[in-house]
Amino acid sequence: MGGGRVPHPPAGSARKRTRPGLASAWCCPPEGERAPGKDDEGARGRRRKIAQPSEHYDSEEDMFGDYDSFTENSMLAQVEDLKQKYMQLSEQGRHTADFAAEDLCSENIKNKLSVIHVSDFTEYGNDEQTENQTGCGDGAAEPGDGSFCDVPSSQVLYFENLKNSSGHLHCQSTKERDGSSSSCKTGNEELQHQPQHELSSEVQTGSDTNRRKSIKDFLKSAMTGNAKAQAPVFSRNKQLKEAVLSEEINVAKETIASSSNDLGPFYSLPSKVRDLYVQFKGIKNLYEWQHTCLTLSCVQERKNLIYSLPTSGGKTLVAEILMLQELLCQRKDVLMILPYVALVQEKISGLSSFGIELGFFVEEYAGSKGRFPPVKRREKKSLYVATIEKAHGLVNSLIETGRIGSLGLVVVDELHMIGEGSRGAILEMTLAKVLYTSKTTQIIGMSATLNNVQDLQTFLQAEYYSSQFRPVELKEYLKINDTIYEVDRKAESSITVSRLLPHQYSDSLKKMDPDHLVALVTEVIPNYSCLIFCPSKKNCENVAEMLCKFLNKEYLKHREQEKCELLKNLRDSSGGHLCPVLKRTVPFGAAYHHSGLTGEERKLLEGAYSAGVLCLLACTSTLAAGVNLPARRVILRAPYVAKEFLKKSQYKQMIGRAGRAGIDTVGESILILQEKDKQKVLELISRPPENCYSHLVQQFTKGIQALFLSLIGLKIATNLGDIYNFMNGTLFGVQQKILLKEKSLWEVTVESLRYLTEKGLLQKKHVSESGEELQCNFHITKLGQASFKGTIDLAYCDTLYRDLKKGLEGLVLENLLHLIYLTTPYDLVSQCDPNWMIYFRQIGQLSPAEQRVATLLGVSESYVAKKAAGQATRKKVDKDVVNRLYLSFILYALLKETNVWGVSEKFNIPRGSVQNLLMSAASFSSCVLHFCEELEEFWVYRALLVELTKKLTYCVKAELIPLMEVTGVLEGRAKQLYSAGYRSLTHLANADPEVLIRTIDHCSRRQAKQIVSSAKMLLQEKAEALQEEVEELLRVPTDVPRAAASPAQRPEAT
Repeated sequence: MGGGRVPHPPAGSARKRTRPGLASAWCCPPEGERAPGKDDEGARGRRRKIAQPSEHYDSEEDMFGDYDSFTENSMLAQVEDLKQKYMQLSEQGRHTADFAAEDLCSENIKNKLSVIHVSDFTEYGNDEQTENQTGCGDGAAEPGDGSFCDVPSSQVLYFENLKNSSGHLHCQSTKERDGSSSSCKTGNEELQHQPQHELSSEVQTGSDTNRRKSIKDFLKSAMTGNAKAQAPVFSRNKQLKEAVLSEEINVAKETIASSSNDLGPFYSLPSKVRDLYVQFKGIKNLYEWQHTCLTLSCVQERKNLIYSLPTSGGKTLVAEILMLQELLCQRKDVLMILPYVALVQEKISGLSSFGIELGFFVEEYAGSKGRFPPVKRREKKSLYVATIEKAHGLVNSLIETGRIGSLGLVVVDELHMIGEGSRGAILEMTLAKVLYTSKTTQIIGMSATLNNVQDLQTFLQAEYYSSQFRPVELKEYLKINDTIYEVDRKAESSITVSRLLPHQYSDSLKKMDPDHLVALVTEVIPNYSCLIFCPSKKNCENVAEMLCKFLNKEYLKHREQEKCELLKNLRDSSGGHLCPVLKRTVPFGAAYHHSGLTGEERKLLEGAYSAGVLCLLACTSTLAAGVNLPARRVILRAPYVAKEFLKKSQYKQMIGRAGRAGIDTVGESILILQEKDKQKVLELISRPPENCYSHLVQQFTKGIQALFLSLIGLKIATNLGDIYNFMNGTLFGVQQKILLKEKSLWEVTVESLRYLTEKGLLQKKHVSESGEELQCNFHITKLGQASFKGTIDLAYCDTLYRDLKKGLEGLVLENLLHLIYLTTPYDLVSQCDPNWMIYFRQIGQLSPAEQRVATLLGVSESYVAKKAAGQATRKKVDKDVVNRLYLSFILYALLKETNVWGVSEKFNIPRGSVQNLLMSAASFSSCVLHFCEELEEFWVYRALLVELTKKLTYCVKAELIPLMEVTGVLEGRAKQLYSAGYRSLTHLANADPEVLIRTIDHCSRRQAKQIVSSAKMLLQEKAEALQEEVEELLRVPTDVPRAAASPAQRPEAT
């Protein structure tokens, strides 16, 4: 991210503290006067080791590590020689000994002793190792100051003790040193408690053995004691130094007391975080608004916050820094909620490297991935990156296990989605539960398109920050016929004429390209990029092909070699298949992008577009809300999404892709429209974004009913009064006057609870003796508990129960077809329109065991034959069962062939639709598994569904599954890795990215590093989980029964 200067947090902010160093208390010679050598390096290494914090030593431990070296020419060796000489002199007389000691000290010690200083505090509680800077002071005494004026106090006292000891050779021996010494204080303890004890000035020795005791032990004891003693002042210089040191220690104590969570200069984070952003993302500077947002008082005080900026303004970076603060400073877990699986995987890949370097876990909760409840970590914290549905399940599991307090921060991207259908209702439920159950969890919401912010603020109890900043200027245009109009909201009509299209079109070209797309596109490509948003998937493919027919042949030469490699990679990733449309468009640098592509194809095309190999994408509106693919020019083919007129939020998201920070100086958007739509478009560009309204009641079974069931199941609220109070705290409760016209919130609450009771999901307890309706209690039934735990849509929970119950009567286990049918999603059945000829062909090819499954379900071959022939059928057959079985055939063929392209051709449906069906089935299979775990009668399904879910999730040969557990590794890449010798997760975690680049085709350095870091993260997660399990198994229970006391030991009864 380019942009503004690097603003540094203010010195007085709550999270950022100025950290005074201690170096100013000592004199350090200039670097030029010191000749580095081995001794210097060794000394520095030893000093760093001494400065490590947070260790508690007792008197029997070696406080100084390997500092007290007795190697030749070391200071301690010379002091040892001095001691031996002094002991010899002491026998000749006290006067001679004193003179000799003074002389030896002045000659051999004065210029040899060096002072050890720590110029900065190491951080307490941080997993990182930080290097401590050290400085050296010259120990030479100034004339007239005395021999020991600059010698450290511990050494001065030692020589005083040594001199005094000669007069007390016959005194009684003192108590053993090990028994009398006290443990030393280190790290923060030294800052919080000033030493008060003084070391005794007498060192008594009673025998020759004691006299010959190692100088090392003497020094250790003396230095340990003097760490607690106030050093005597020997000179004016010494006094000044001690005063400065004392002042800085007091400042440091105040800093630590007021900001114990401050770990460094980068918004309370270590400077290493800033370095990692430069290394991994190339972000050197923060924009001014980002600095302002991060230093808001509400953020410093950990209040909830909503912030809104235009697309591409840099919202995500602020959220990432706040998440890192929570993980590293507050030592709490973090949940990040994203709308799509692709975004979750992209974020996992991007943040895994940070987790490896900074010591936290990044866990994926998308599709069928995710563990409920999550593994409880004692040391490292976790960043959960989840889709909306998975985030709801995660929060439920944390509440149920009493661990919601461990969640310190919830970040919601695209907060405006709270007003969109059933997914919006689930997001609202998730946030409402967090607000109700945890007063310490902070919520951060961000969006580019928000209007009724006041309602959201009230719901989330949040502050609001907004800015119109964009790193690149955006110019909006409208195109009507041959005229381009610039959007100018200050003008009377909101638009002004900009220019006429200068290109001359032939009659044939006008017929093929009435919207002048060729002219608009060729103004920017191939040197710049262009996105064309189309109303439908088919229109995307047609536009891409049409443009390539009229593009100049010179476009074929632009990055020709790289485009050839892209085509080869597309073919390899699809098992030798290549889309004919892409085969024709990629050589011109163009492609289409929509949900009909496979995941592998989308990933390759997005990578090629980001790298500039492709310069033109014809895409649907989903790209605007998905991965970040900006362009110099964005063209909207029509003001429609499918058949619906464009919403302001959709328009904003699409045009927000125009302008690439750090590359383009300006971004352009052009909306093509017909004269008949002009008035509606003018209203569109001038009005604010749509309001966000709660969908809790509109999405009845996925909304308010599911909410009530989970509230009672989790025991958040079990009586009518508490449930009503909870509803008042939701977004629906905030907007009830707008949304409820005919009924009150109380009536809606009572009706929903009555419906759940009649459906057998809740049971109503008797009303309390007071007779107040508010005290009417509810408890959840087993079926209700299963539905809630499995996050099953309540519209289908009784149908699922009946199907599973019926399946037990004759479950066919000779093949997977019966199990696949039971895990085929119900919500896709209504969208299924079988091709009866293909259906008839498939049912005719079934084996006897497979045929038995169809018979059990009531779908006969004769019925399908009549439908294929177009004849009327008298036999009444459940249409939903027939359609569901057809979808099961597609999934069954996919598991047998593991080739999306082959199944796509066999059933004549888009390959992307096949893959989407597979992902939905894997997710629903996981839900059915959790449903069965709550009902004892379905015990037989549990083990079967664990394996089936894994097969549906990966849909590859068993040996590739460990590799595909790594985020971003799809089937094609897994095959490449396996062929190159990377057979397990351990292999990938220990791989060299440079070797991967050389051995794996079309693997960029960035991709190689992401694969390795993701593998390391996953391996660490698994190892940590196993360690936790081992420790839990070996932990002695606190409630182990003890032997009963004997009658004699029992106290007498009084």
